[in-house]
Amino acid sequence: MKAIVVESFGGPEVLEIKEVPKPSFNENEVLIETRKTSVNFADIKKRRGKKGGGDSSFIPGLDAVGVVVGVGTNVTDIKEGDRVVAFPSSGSYAEFVVASKDLTYVLPDKIDWNTAAASPIVSFLSYVLLNDLANLQEGENVLIHSAAGGVGTTAVQLAKLLGADKVIGTVSSENKMSTVLEAGADHCLLYEDFSNQVNKLTNDIGVDIILDSVSGTVSEESLECLAEYGRLVHFGNSSGEVGQFKTKDLHSSCRSILGFSLGNTRKKRPKSLKRVANEVFKLLEEEKLSIMVGEEFNLEEANKAHEFIESRKSTGKILLHVK
Repeated sequence: MKAIVVESFGGPEVLEIKEVPKPSFNENEVLIETRKTSVNFADIKKRRGKKGGGDSSFIPGLDAVGVVVGVGTNVTDIKEGDRVVAFPSSGSYAEFVVASKDLTYVLPDKIDWNTAAASPIVSFLSYVLLNDLANLQEGENVLIHSAAGGVGTTAVQLAKLLGADKVIGTVSSENKMSTVLEAGADHCLLYEDFSNQVNKLTNDIGVDIILDSVSGTVSEESLECLAEYGRLVHFGNSSGEVGQFKTKDLHSSCRSILGFSLGNTRKKRPKSLKRVANEVFKLLEEEKLSIMVGEEFNLEEANKAHEFIESRKSTGKILLHVK
């Protein structure tokens, strides 16, 4: 089969298309013929050697959509021919992938391939962050950093669906603002002095929930506009920096800092995502939630897809068309 293989860490040029053996599967897994996969910033970090460690020879990719062509003997709720979303065990930039039955989800007929391919990371993650961790209550105000990306545009929509009052997004450049507003945000700001702007928009009360995938100084400044009893949910560090907090900033104001990793949850608590998948698929079926797709590249153009994301010009989800 064809797959994108990384054999040494480096820039987009290390993404090479090669012929590799079709993967085998065990009694608890399924074999999937891939239709599409998405490109995530985590793929770029792993390509650079800055995520996951281990062997520098691997197939990138976190999620895939396709058709089941093989089923392990212990798999009872998935059958050959099913259209599925999955988190494969060893990369998704390939014509065939293998995934655990616990990380494979049968797609409703109404959900098309592009929506399905764009949704796993961004919709599952956004739902867990807002509903499960932040426990968003009706009427609360939400600030979403990096709001023009796949997670950001999805989280903006979900925040509104879950009852948020004001939803504010931050972005790195003015040309991304329209994307955030089109997703349903009430306001969109640049990072410069964002905390003062947020406080003005909320009558100096601040926001109840902040979703932070940037880290560093953005995380630190976020506490300056987090309301009493507010929750800062930290789930990434795209800036490459480390944010520092002081305990005195938390206990007296009853504020919380919460951390989450979808990757760790897939490893340690995979069964917990079945419920999330059901809730997300329902919203997608009813067309209450739409996943914004930015650009689509063919599998052999994976290097161009990575270059596009690294240019910081991308909005929405970037897809790779496999078959």
